[in-house]
Amino acid sequence: MSQPAETFRPPNLLKAKLGNRFASIDAAAIARAEAALASMSDQFGDWLDEEMRKLEAAHAVIRKPGSSDADMEDFYRRAHDLKGLGTTYGFPIVSQFASSLCKLIDSPEGRAKAPAALLDSHVLAIQAAVRQNVREASHPIGKALLGELASQVARYATED
Repeated sequence: MSQPAETFRPPNLLKAKLGNRFASIDAAAIARAEAALASMSDQFGDWLDEEMRKLEAAHAVIRKPGSSDADMEDFYRRAHDLKGLGTTYGFPIVSQFASSLCKLIDSPEGRAKAPAALLDSHVLAIQAAVRQNVREASHPIGKALLGELASQVARYATED
């Protein structure tokens, strides 16, 4: 015989733990920062191109025979930079491609055994998105690329 379910609500102690830490956030300062960022937006394309060149250069190094763990670490850092900057520079899909790449090579073990073709595919997807001005994951080509890369990364991550 089953017993009736009892519902209870534990106290939410998060607010008590945080106290008034966020009460002092200055909305005007946030507005000024957003305005400053907006005033620099005309440079985002150049900055994104520079970050892509860094990724491409690091990718070229790891594709050479004899590349080192340090070279792969540098490639990972470049991908991680794009993961954070893509959205800021107006290309959220670049952040998503770079996030997928980072997931693939997030650990030293993953870096050591990541398939070169899958690394290449991520770099090519980032290049294509920027060159073809595909900014959002809702774009049909971007959506298809993201889906396929995610599928391949998930399949790779489950292989032993």
